[in-house]
Amino acid sequence: MPTSAPPKNRFERRRAETRQALVRAARQILAETGDTSASIQAIAERADVGFGSFYNHFESKTELFDAAVTDALEEFGQVIDERVEGIDDPAELVAAGFRLTARLADSHPELIRILRDRGLAHIHSDRGLAPRALRDLEIGIASGRFTCGNATTALSALGGTLLSLVALRLDRPDLDGDEAASDLAEMVLRMLGLAADDAHEVTRRPLPDLAR
Repeated sequence: MPTSAPPKNRFERRRAETRQALVRAARQILAETGDTSASIQAIAERADVGFGSFYNHFESKTELFDAAVTDALEEFGQVIDERVEGIDDPAELVAAGFRLTARLADSHPELIRILRDRGLAHIHSDRGLAPRALRDLEIGIASGRFTCGNATTALSALGGTLLSLVALRLDRPDLDGDEAASDLAEMVLRMLGLAADDAHEVTRRPLPDLAR
């Protein structure tokens, strides 16, 4: 999971571990049921921490579940970042994000379920995949690779399409996830201004392995 700077002493380490245990428990609940009505006592028991520890870190369950979503989205962004390192073409980066997301349904199901259920409210978040996608869109526009005029508007379209892919991947496991992801990525690249042949070629390039 995403981590910040290492705590400096034993107290800070234990405090950080307790907070992360609570966040991890909230993530599990979101992925399993999406139900945020679980009691603080139930969350603390799942996290294997004392009830009183909760309020040392969060003022409310809403704050905890918001932190859990942010944590999951940031991990999602980091997973994608690690796999696309070395790719310079912004079109290929956009396509790879779609194609790797489809594969995450098998390798990281918790992340994908949280993305499906909570992602819409975070399309323009400053954490997770959103700032990374916005960066790639801005680079693509500045370089002339993309012909759309506004990166923020393009991010809305890209994010909505990605979430539809996630829903499709989870709701229709019988479909070929790689093919669906490539097809949707191709449509997005054409929307961003690539020619049909170019968009098709980019979305069929070899993809980094999530297992690496």
